Amino acid sequence: MNDEDSLDIKTILVGMSGTGKTNLINALSNRPFNTDNISTLTSSFIEKYVEIRQKKYRVELWDTAGQERYKSLTKLFIKDSKIVIFVYDITTKSSFEEIDYWVKTVNENVTEDNCVYGLIANKKDLFLEEQVDEEAGMKKAKEIGALFKLVSAKTEASLINEFLIELIEEYLGKVDGTIRRDDYKGQTIDFTSLEYSTYHIKNRKKKCC
Repeated sequence: MNDEDSLDIKTILVGMSGTGKTNLINALSNRPFNTDNISTLTSSFIEKYVEIRQKKYRVELWDTAGQERYKSLTKLFIKDSKIVIFVYDITTKSSFEEIDYWVKTVNENVTEDNCVYGLIANKKDLFLEEQVDEEAGMKKAKEIGALFKLVSAKTEASLINEFLIELIEEYLGKVDGTIRRDDYKGQTIDFTSLEYSTYHIKNRKKKCC
């Protein structure tokens, strides 16, 4: 199958600025963790072609801006997403409280009937500074109909990859009811060769992860 014949699976990460969305994508692309990460001002993405059961899928991972002044722009990138991953920082309660805003925003703007939701509680490695416990995250995920994962973008790249695969399995299962999720178990996506798109990443300012 040619790349032109592939099926797209657009995946977008949304959440408050500083929750570590960029570092989550860095973890999937084998890039080093950056404690002095620059704050995303619009959107950028990485992509990879993956073949599952003789079907090729083009997976896009979109990194979006979480600052208040860019929220209206982020809405434009939500529209045709197949998978939406809400991200909060366990050391910042306000980022957890803002998840409701993002869920409402996604519900109002997404156009994919089979869209799958994931909820990531990031910065697990900073558990001593925890303001939101895992139980609260699991409860919120159940409330919004999302799959949940507590991770550290700094130390758990493989776990993040597994969670992405789980979300893709969920999406494919919804699109084609004849496909059992177990058929996809054990599949992996290697993002190590990816390069960031240059789309809207020139105007960025520094801000810690």
